[in-house]
Amino acid sequence: MRLDKFLKISRIVKRRTVANEMASAGRVQVNGKKAKPGTEVKVGDLLEIGYGASLIRVRILEIKEHVRKEEAASLYQILEDEA
Repeated sequence: MRLDKFLKISRIVKRRTVANEMASAGRVQVNGKKAKPGTEVKVGDLLEIGYGASLIRVRILEIKEHVRKEEAASLYQILEDEA
């Protein structure tokens, strides 16, 4: 699945266009490498997402094409937050 689509479906980022812009700006890394919006992600990948001055690290646990709002958080595990 594309990185920008996963960020949107998992509700880590509210809109796919915002996820696309974040990745294009170099604020998203997959397994320690800067990722483009079209980078393919898979189960087990480690994402590092920069939100302004903070950084969130998540591990992908599951990939689904469609998910309900209540189930979105089950797609990933938050590893740590840094301010």
